Amino acid sequence: MISNIIDALLFFAPAGVANAAPVIANKIPLLKQWNTPLDFGKSFRGKRIFGDNKRWRGLIVGTLVGGLVAYIEALTVFKVGFNAPWQLTLGFATGLLLGFGALIGDAVESFFKRQAGVAPGKNWFPFDQIDYIVGGLVVSFPFVHVTFVGYFWVFVVWFCMHLLFSYIGYMLHLKDKPI
Repeated sequence: MISNIIDALLFFAPAGVANAAPVIANKIPLLKQWNTPLDFGKSFRGKRIFGDNKRWRGLIVGTLVGGLVAYIEALTVFKVGFNAPWQLTLGFATGLLLGFGALIGDAVESFFKRQAGVAPGKNWFPFDQIDYIVGGLVVSFPFVHVTFVGYFWVFVVWFCMHLLFSYIGYMLHLKDKPI
């Protein structure tokens, strides 16, 4: 069981970190000016498609961060040397997929949240906690082969990680609510 948890943590870390990257990118002065909404301000059925909180800045930075996390994992955890550029490139590409998928999953969930009339920033449990997991797994599915048990553990571990980090953010006064 412990090895399943560790495997799930390592495999999905690029998506988990990518999911948090837009919040950090929003605080970087140089990137703060890059403000274009993902939906370009368009609406569907009288409601914004994704809303103001989903921006191209977050999607691009988060995707690149996912690739970087996987690249660092390949070098450190999996001990792929610089003399194996194909493996490093494959790791980076996998991280890009996981990061992109996580952020697209979050955007899709935001679309349904807007259509359901849930206000931006309001919690929509459990969808706010699983959107990035589903998105990362769906986008990476055609390229990365994981067992059913592996998918189960990714889902359980990263759902719990999301709850844990949300609570830590609340305790550090970075969030208004614990979930």
